[in-house]
Amino acid sequence: MGELLDLILPRACGGCGAGGTAWCADCAAALSGPPIRLRPRADPGVPCWALAPYRGAPRRAVLAAKEQRRADLSHSMGVALARGLDLLRDGTRPLILIPAPTRRAAARRRGGDPVLRSAHVAASWLPDCRLVRVLGLRPGVRDSVGLNRSDRQHNLRGRIIVAPSRAQTLPFPANAEVVLIDDVLTTGATVTESVRALREARVTVRAALVTCHA
Repeated sequence: MGELLDLILPRACGGCGAGGTAWCADCAAALSGPPIRLRPRADPGVPCWALAPYRGAPRRAVLAAKEQRRADLSHSMGVALARGLDLLRDGTRPLILIPAPTRRAAARRRGGDPVLRSAHVAASWLPDCRLVRVLGLRPGVRDSVGLNRSDRQHNLRGRIIVAPSRAQTLPFPANAEVVLIDDVLTTGATVTESVRALREARVTVRAALVTCHA
């Protein structure tokens, strides 16, 4: 059946374009190393980590998930996030994953939220781990593509919030490790504002993990 589907809807690797698979072994290897410690220009006050630089196969996969509606890549990228989290976490404590917020218009255009999908997969692979979607955006946030550091900070300042409709999921267990999840870290503005919003809701974020860093 898989071969028949490939003839009707040929699959191509989201990282290199090789046929016959959505995500080949070589591209998977690009996201399988130990997480890289980052020091973003906008310091969020928590450790930030990335699975890979924003180039090559990881970059193409992130763009394919966003702009080509490649929802099938969520599983592979989520598994990569799970591996990275497993290396960073304290295995004796429950783990809470909080995805960074996405503009509703962008999610509609992309056929869903790629960050949310990947975070769901990551949570399903890790013991004593759950995903909690609590962050939202106030109106007026623009697409960050093409914005410089100061414009990104101004674009998001005060506009990431703990959505009132989701606040009932708080608080978390006192010993929980809370990790913010996103796809790309460029200046650190999204992580900084997300950590601020969670701190105001009395949630302590231990770290942020992204798929790629620019």
